[in-house]
Amino acid sequence: MKSFFQMALVVCFVSAAVVAGLNAKATGFERSRILVDGEVFNVEMAVSPEERSRGLMFRTEMANDAGMLFDFGGARNISMWMKNTFISLDMLFIDANGQIIGIEKRTVPQSETIIASPKPVRFVLELNGGSADKMGFEVGEKVEGLPR
Repeated sequence: MKSFFQMALVVCFVSAAVVAGLNAKATGFERSRILVDGEVFNVEMAVSPEERSRGLMFRTEMANDAGMLFDFGGARNISMWMKNTFISLDMLFIDANGQIIGIEKRTVPQSETIIASPKPVRFVLELNGGSADKMGFEVGEKVEGLPR
């Protein structure tokens, strides 16, 4: 009987490790660090069309120092939405020179309302909803550590 319980325990641990590995692979985004007004963020990089399409969908939480940086490779008008995104986000619209040119605060989870950049941008940084106010981020500030 003891060996049955030991085997069941091993199966549980192996299953948990496999699920954790699959979840880590499911995100599969490259990671980087960027600096916004003295605050360091560990960001996942959404660079390919598939990564940008998936974004932070289906996430139920995100660390306070985490975010996702969407890199569109060049300046363009950007439209975002919150479909299948379960957490409120702040979106910082950033031009190719690293300047914040717009901030959309506390987006509504799962909304299909289009959130458009105020003018062409290269990057969109998504942070937890309320971060921009909490940290005092403003239009005109520079973001450091962005890809070239």
